[in-house]
Amino acid sequence: MRRAVCPGSFDPITNGHLDIVARASKLYDVVHVAVMINKSKKGLFTVEERIALIEECTSTYGNVVVEAFHGLLVDYCKQRDIPAIVKGLRAVSDFDYELQMAQMNNGLSGVETMFIPTNPVYSFLSSSLVKEVAAWGGDVSHLVPEPVLRALTAKHG
Repeated sequence: MRRAVCPGSFDPITNGHLDIVARASKLYDVVHVAVMINKSKKGLFTVEERIALIEECTSTYGNVVVEAFHGLLVDYCKQRDIPAIVKGLRAVSDFDYELQMAQMNNGLSGVETMFIPTNPVYSFLSSSLVKEVAAWGGDVSHLVPEPVLRALTAKHG
């Protein structure tokens, strides 16, 4: 069974994230979406809320497993026998950092990283920008799936 993981904080998941997960779900039998927990960051959504949103947004894919994880991504992969990490690249600037991470992860555990170029429509998109625009009452309806839009509206009134 071909397995891969798409890691991230997903606070919140955006259409750009979903594009990468959807494309990975066509290439792998099972795609794990690992909501990485960073205790030093205060998220807008709790980890449980993020998981519920991702599960709702990916329910039609049929082969996506969503769960939280705290620690090294390579440990997550080892525990679940996942040989590949799938990451989206928005721009050349992403590549510099992601290449270092891919090389470190491979050196630590042999896990490979597969890069998928982001759809150009989402090349500027980040969860941070979505949160900022939404907090100021801007329209993010074209940037996030409907469940996330509802959740953002509920958070910001």
